Amino acid sequence: MFSDESRFSLQSDSRRTLIWRAPSTRYHQENTIERHRYGGVGRLIWGGIILGSRTDLHVQSVTVTGHIYRDVILEQYVRLFRGAMGAEFLFMDDNASLHRANIVDECLQSEDNTPMDWPAYSPDLNPIEHVWDMLGRRIAALQPPPTGLPVLRRALLDEWCNIPQDQIGNLILSMPRLCTLDLSKFFLEEKLLSDFFSSNRCLPQLPLKLLFSLPFQLALVGPS
Repeated sequence: MFSDESRFSLQSDSRRTLIWRAPSTRYHQENTIERHRYGGVGRLIWGGIILGSRTDLHVQSVTVTGHIYRDVILEQYVRLFRGAMGAEFLFMDDNASLHRANIVDECLQSEDNTPMDWPAYSPDLNPIEHVWDMLGRRIAALQPPPTGLPVLRRALLDEWCNIPQDQIGNLILSMPRLCTLDLSKFFLEEKLLSDFFSSNRCLPQLPLKLLFSLPFQLALVGPS
């Protein structure tokens, strides 16, 4: 099961604006727009997806703590799928601090829930991120748009159920390809770094933190 949280606000939209732009001008001022990521009041949601099914969507009105995550998410949602699937069940959540709380780890171990090893800061590998994008587009397309939190909550629950299951399944089945692409990108960056320093032997030894920082690698690769 792939699971995650996301936040939807009354000011949210599909977060995509399509424009024509010249090559290498992505970050020019005329091609960018400022957005507040979590502007306005909203609701935090949690969901889980597997091949052929999904959990009910949980809409949370208060801050999620380790105790809430254990007592609500794990006990009321994840446990049902664990019981139905048995030993084949494999659970994925990211490395958020509340997911790694001691009480959460103890609960997972007591239920024989096998957590999937997951690299930190890798939302692009989690297929449910694309499901949040689908959900966001559906909410943004509603006319009239939600004007209050109760209406937003109802819309989120309805549109979550309306997402076709075959689209969710296709996202999960794309995982091997995404992992292959991610590994290819990693080895390409490693090669670029190696080639760069091979051709610049006079450079002083730089700290590893700088070598693998995003701005430094962008400087090597050049603008997209």
